[in-house]
Amino acid sequence: MGGDLARRILFAIPAIAFAAAIIYAGGWIFAAGIGLLGVIAVHELSQMLERARPVRLAAMLGVLGMVVAGTAGDEHAVLMALAASVPVTFALAVTMPQRERITASISVTILAIVWLGLGVSHAALLRGLDHGGALVLTVLLGTFLGDTAAYIGGRALGRRKLAPRISPNKTVEGLAIGAGFCTLVVWYWSRTYGGDWISGVDALLLGLAVAIAAPVGDLFESLIKRDMGTKDTGSLFGPHGGVLDRVDAALFALVAGYYVWHAVA
Repeated sequence: MGGDLARRILFAIPAIAFAAAIIYAGGWIFAAGIGLLGVIAVHELSQMLERARPVRLAAMLGVLGMVVAGTAGDEHAVLMALAASVPVTFALAVTMPQRERITASISVTILAIVWLGLGVSHAALLRGLDHGGALVLTVLLGTFLGDTAAYIGGRALGRRKLAPRISPNKTVEGLAIGAGFCTLVVWYWSRTYGGDWISGVDALLLGLAVAIAAPVGDLFESLIKRDMGTKDTGSLFGPHGGVLDRVDAALFALVAGYYVWHAVA
């Protein structure tokens, strides 16, 4: 386990540095960074779902449009961008040279736009709030460190399978350890990050929301990968897999974090 964990940490360093840099920059630099990640994730998902022939250009345009909407506007702008992606998908789908299984093509394209677009657009929405940089960093720290704790705890203490038909290696014990550690990380970071911007109770609620949403996002991607017979969505991060393998939990956690913050702030 030690060697595998060391490789995971080694390959995580560039990703962490990239995330920290664009979060610190904020604004359109942050938008460009998460837009790039979104486009790469669309490419990976399109390859995984190749049999359904997704309209890749429509998915990329939809995700980028939602990032722009989340950066320049609010939730209503994001919803408008999502709604606009439907006729764009239709227009591009009917221009495809082969129209067999066009319903499947449109369906998986909309899946990509909703799944990936909502995640990255809410990252932009969260970054645009007061203390947005701290919020995004807090959610991501809780997500990734909680996932690491779940991996270590599951390998060391895991006995009961969590969802063997979806992700055979995940255990109930790993989930509990990861959720507890995630909540603790969010609370501790909120206490040590500069400024009086969040109460301890609100930090615990935010951490709990991230701890619940992140594993659901992980299982959501695992279900699709298992259905497609794929282990990893890509190889950009070596043993970590592709971009989608690394951000699957964060895509759900960022959405949950945004709305929980609005509820408690």
